[in-house]
This record gives sequence, C-alpha cells and structure tokens, in this order.
Amino acid sequence: MSAGDARSPRSLLVTGGAGFIGSAFIRYLLGPAAFAGRVTNLDLLTYAGNLENLAALAADARYRFVRGDIRDGELVGRLVEEREVDTIVHFAAESHVDRSIVAPGAFIDTNIVGTFQLLEAARRVPALHFHHVSTDEVFGSLGPTGAFREDTPYSPNSPYSASKAASDHLVRAYAHTYGINVTLSNCSNNYGPYQFPEKLIPLMIMNLCEGKPLPVYGDGLNVRDWLYVDDHVEAIWTILRRGRAGETYNIGGEGERTNLEVIRLLVANVARETGKPAAELERLVTFVKDRPGHDRRYAIDFSKLKSELGWLPRHDLERGLADTVRWYLSSPEWIEHVRTGAYRAWLETNYAAR
Repeated sequence: MSAGDARSPRSLLVTGGAGFIGSAFIRYLLGPAAFAGRVTNLDLLTYAGNLENLAALAADARYRFVRGDIRDGELVGRLVEEREVDTIVHFAAESHVDRSIVAPGAFIDTNIVGTFQLLEAARRVPALHFHHVSTDEVFGSLGPTGAFREDTPYSPNSPYSASKAASDHLVRAYAHTYGINVTLSNCSNNYGPYQFPEKLIPLMIMNLCEGKPLPVYGDGLNVRDWLYVDDHVEAIWTILRRGRAGETYNIGGEGERTNLEVIRLLVANVARETGKPAAELERLVTFVKDRPGHDRRYAIDFSKLKSELGWLPRHDLERGLADTVRWYLSSPEWIEHVRTGAYRAWLETNYAAR
C-alpha cells in the first residue's frame, strides 16, 4: 500500500501487551482510539509484565488476555487461527541493557527465537499484517552531532541491541522471501506511567521520594532522546494503519537530554510535588562506575514519519516528566505490588501459564 491508504484491522494479536509499552498501546486502542475490533493480549508475564496495567479493561468484551510464550509456535498458530487474527503487533521482548550484559541468553531466546515463531505463524496467513516494534539502540552510538535515520547502518553494541537487530533482520527477510506484509518502527527511550522501576526515570523518582542515592553511570553526560509512551503508541497505530508496507519508520520524542539533565528535571518536579528542598534532593546524585559498552549518544530523525504520515509527539519532555512524576506519586499501591512481589504471588495463584 502507499502512504495515505488505510488498513482496517479487525482482530489484533498484541504480544507483550502487559508490559509498559504494550499495555499503553492496548489502553490507547480500547480508549481514545475507540477500536471496535478484538484485541488478544499474549504475554508470558515475566518480571516486567503486569496485568494491573490493564485492570480497567478486564471486563471489556473487545479484550482477551492469554498467558503464554511467543516461543510456543503451536500456541501462537492456534491463537491466530481461533481469533481470526489479521494483524500482529509485536512488542514482546527482553529489553533491559544491564540485564542483557549479565544474562544474555534470555535475550537471544526471546527476541530472536520468539520473533521467528511469530513470523512462522504470520506466513501461514497471507493477508495478515505484521508490525514489529524495535529500538534506536540497533544503530549503535552517535557522536556529538547527527541523528539516526531509517537508512543508518546497524551497529549494535550490547547483547540486547544485537538481539533486537537480529529480529529486525528476520522481519525484513520474511517480508522479502515469503511476501509477508510488514511495517517496522524504531523508537527512542520511552518513559511514562506504569514503567517497571528498574528503568532510569521511575527508579530515580522512587529513590528521590525515599531519600536513596541516585546512581549515575560514568560522568552522566550520555545523551538519550526521550519519548512519552502515549505519543509512541499513537505513532505505532498511525504506522499500522497508514504506513507503507515493507517500510521502517523512526519514532522520536524531540527530547534529547543528558542523563544528568533528566535527573535534575526529576529533582525539580519531585521537590515541587512533595515540598522537599531541591538542594537536598540534588545531593542524592551518586556517580558510579560506567557500565560496559555504554553508548554515548542516541538521537532520532523522525522526519519520514512526520512528512509521510503527519505524526508529531504531543508531549515535550518537561510536560511528560511532570505527568510521570505525578502518576508515580499517586500510585503507591501499584508500586508496592511491583516491588514487594505481592502481585507475583497473586499472579501465580490466579493465572497458571497456558
């Protein structure tokens, strides 16, 4: 299809739909987007998957949750057939760089083998459309200028980014070899409500509230482009419906900052919301040894998405961080369940893997 034509999905299989970005996508579909079709959420519910992210939709007739593994080809194939799936939106991935350095095997297994099993199911349904969600980390590290474009050569520098690069290549290979209808997106760093607290922004918010050190790798001058999660999922829905088949679209937030700049914005927001002195919070910053292979700078050029499909982010970083801080401060029960394991205990009692 050409840009401007519209796809009309009726039955979506969303992988990793209980995770941070996947759950935001489902909430957007069944909320502001007013999607009238069916959404099947396939998620194994590993440490970062949380059904509490979708509690408001549990009784929605358009929505069904299935606990299962994307590496289970038989399960994936059965769901595609039984639910008459016409669109797969693939979020499911191991995604934390630090974890990939310590234990890379899970990243290879989930991100590569899991994507392979989904593609195998997709190629048995010729009309099915497959959208693959990837990351800017596949492009490697930038110098002080420039930005990643869709045609930037791949140069992954961590086991995580290498596994995502491999999955991107698999998707393109299946499109070329088997004629699968695909689109891909590579996004910058996401943030917002419901993000698992190992990630930079929620970790810093909680440490600020609890008076704990704010660990900063190296000199704190590594640069990332920050993308508010609701903007990201709106972009994915735009690409899914109107993006050109076989094309990749970069998604950025126009929020390029050093890690230290992000932390200082968080300090200011937490100080304003809690009444704690900003100078006192600033003293919690603690520089720690840099992690291996730490990329220096990422930046996204999303002019293709803007010019072809008319998408722009609606949140600047200042507004997005303010909204995010307020959400975490007003969500102590969600945080407590995630951090204490109470949610995991409930999950194992009520949702056996199937």
